[in-house]
Amino acid sequence: MSREQLQNLTEPMYYLLLAMRTPRHGYDAMQFIQSATGGRVRIGAGTMYALLSRFEKEKILTPAAEEGRRKIYRLTPKGEALLRGEMDRLRMLLADAERMEKEADEHES
Repeated sequence: MSREQLQNLTEPMYYLLLAMRTPRHGYDAMQFIQSATGGRVRIGAGTMYALLSRFEKEKILTPAAEEGRRKIYRLTPKGEALLRGEMDRLRMLLADAERMEKEADEHES
């Protein structure tokens, strides 16, 4: 899953990568995301574990440790670069929207 293949991360992908900036297991990441977004974003177990598997396969996440049956993951440098690229893309989208909104307001005046 290269950056070219992932032009835009889905919301669950984005929040999972944000959550994994601190090593966590899947259930902890689900709880963290729900709490951090005030319940707006909820990732189900099936989605979570499919993403963890995909991200591990693509070397975006790597196992850091195990707690019993739970595998704790952390971001790899590739994962950090993917997350930073998405954050930059989102910032550009917001800057474009703000600029266009300002121009529209000025045009109406």
